[in-house]
Amino acid sequence: MKNILIKIRDNHEQLFRIFLFLLTLVIIVYVFPRQAKFKYEFTKGKPWMHETIIAPFDFSILKSVDEMKREQEIINSEHSPIFNYNSAIFQLKAEEYINQFEEKWVRDKNVKKDDKFTFFNIFKQKKIDNTTRKHNLAVFGYDKLQAIYEKGIIQLQGDFEYKKELNVLLKKGSIAEKVQFDHLHSITSAANEINLLANLNDEEYSFLIPILLSSLEHNITYDKVASEAMLQSDLENINSTQGLIVAGQIIVNKGELVTAERYQKLLSLKQEFEGKEWNLLAYYLMLLGQIILVALSLFILFMFIKQYRIEVLNNTTKISMILSVILLMVVISSVVLALDVNYIYVVPFCIAPIILKAFFDTRIALFTHLIAILIIGFIVPNGFEFVFLQLIAGIVSILTVLKMYKRSQLFMSVAKVIAVYFVIYISLSITHEGSFSGLDMGVLIQLAISGALTLFAYPTIFLFEKVFSLVSDVSLLELTDTNSPLLRRLSEEAPGTFQHSLQVANLAEMAALEIGANALLTRAGAVYHDIGKLKNPMYFIENQSSNLNPHDEIEFDESAEIIINHVLDGVEIAKENNLPDELVDFIRTHHGTTTVQYFYKQFIANFPEEEVDVIDFTYPGPKPYSKETAILMMADSAEASARSLKNPTPENIDILIERVINKQINENQFVNADITLKEITQLKKLFKKKLVNIHHTRVEY
Repeated sequence: MKNILIKIRDNHEQLFRIFLFLLTLVIIVYVFPRQAKFKYEFTKGKPWMHETIIAPFDFSILKSVDEMKREQEIINSEHSPIFNYNSAIFQLKAEEYINQFEEKWVRDKNVKKDDKFTFFNIFKQKKIDNTTRKHNLAVFGYDKLQAIYEKGIIQLQGDFEYKKELNVLLKKGSIAEKVQFDHLHSITSAANEINLLANLNDEEYSFLIPILLSSLEHNITYDKVASEAMLQSDLENINSTQGLIVAGQIIVNKGELVTAERYQKLLSLKQEFEGKEWNLLAYYLMLLGQIILVALSLFILFMFIKQYRIEVLNNTTKISMILSVILLMVVISSVVLALDVNYIYVVPFCIAPIILKAFFDTRIALFTHLIAILIIGFIVPNGFEFVFLQLIAGIVSILTVLKMYKRSQLFMSVAKVIAVYFVIYISLSITHEGSFSGLDMGVLIQLAISGALTLFAYPTIFLFEKVFSLVSDVSLLELTDTNSPLLRRLSEEAPGTFQHSLQVANLAEMAALEIGANALLTRAGAVYHDIGKLKNPMYFIENQSSNLNPHDEIEFDESAEIIINHVLDGVEIAKENNLPDELVDFIRTHHGTTTVQYFYKQFIANFPEEEVDVIDFTYPGPKPYSKETAILMMADSAEASARSLKNPTPENIDILIERVINKQINENQFVNADITLKEITQLKKLFKKKLVNIHHTRVEY
């Protein structure tokens, strides 16, 4: 038991990283849907290459999307809107008509008002002598008004399209009857009918017509709520099936063409199969299968990183970020699929490789994107098409965003991703249908939205930087700005060191580009590698503007200590200014475990009888452990040595570079860095060429 605990203690970092992979596996499997998946992929118009399919159970044949749309269109076109007939309107208007008639009669005839001439007396009790001219004219107008209202005056304002042949449902009380629209009056047609009244002389016409026109009002109004409810009910009651397949019936034979009819049968079988409720044994077997598939995918990722990027695997923070990106994409996809499977293409899958590219290299970004897409492909419809579409788009996004800090590249990448989405989707669609009729504008809009959402890569990268304490290319670019407070302080307090750092940064950046290292990281590390000299700037020769050297006043071992301490002071200053750990590594390793040769030799020469410990004159290290830090060590030594040459001819610079870098190789300074002798040879040539250009002979004027 004690030995087990000791092994756990000694390997707790590795065990924790394995735990992260297992935790990712558990969460992914947990969010996966628990339903059977139809194992066959099929495409309309292509031969059926699998074994003959025989119906395992009875199921109904689903209507195609086009058939459902046609039926919906028919129902919409034949839908009769509901109108309410209000009989009380006529009663109010008839009484208003009699009152207006009497008032106008009294006014025009200059007679006394007859209090018995009311709607109630004339048309209910019939007490007035109906042989009088006044009564006859009033009754004539009333009858005409009644005929118009009985036919109905429809309100021509509503949320539907009016057509003459349109049938409407006219609801009178609890009874509704179907009436053709042109059989009803509008206000205009009712007014026209009144204006065309015959059997009246001119005097009667001018007296009666204005009263009748003012008595017109809609008594048939549109019932929007009832109409929409009835239309919705009709649409919901559309039968989604058309026929039945019985168990044992052959659906498609091997080699047969998947026609539209067979396609619907297969689609119906797939939906019925995936929607069935399974017993407990089937549930656990399905769970086991999902665990194996996801575990295998994550294991492949683990082996890839172990084989090609072991330094990433050994970094818990970086592994956590990679797994978090995969987990985030899978969880978002699962949520969208649970809400509505038709919106899966809205998810911005291409944002993942762009985020990873900002922190890692292209290979890790692409492989991680591939693993994430393969895992999601297990649960989305048409998994092969989904994986193909997202993989190609992801490759395009990675290859087009070469420099994340250039905003124009991100916009161009978004445009290219959307274009690739469109081309692949349209190609797949015409491959299935043999025409452009199968194109779904909704899917194209979703793909455009997905591509546009890739623009959120910038804020997402910033979020990942803060959560995982990593540094992206965007942050590195900001850090190399010479107007930043720390670099401005360096230029003011140690101007020689600042100029040296810029020269080294230029050399190191070109060297990184030469051998395929991270140029932006190398440049940022080079700019800050000597900030420790801020503590005692005058003890470094590049900052001495006079012949006065403070080292002349102190002992050799004390001078060596001050020189060596600029590394430790640099680490301290970097942490005080919250520089990323990646840049601190450059400060710690840029001298490795080399010796301050000048003061060491001076001490031996001046005190030959004293024993000297070389450790007192040696930098604490560590040695460089990446290509980038190794490049900085070589560039720093090469630039500083070349600056000290009194006669910087090409021959002298050539000899100097060979001597300086070979000495570092002989002292095993690069044994921990993944840099080859071939690459070091390339860097020697580059440094010689660039330093010759910097120190070329100038013509005296």
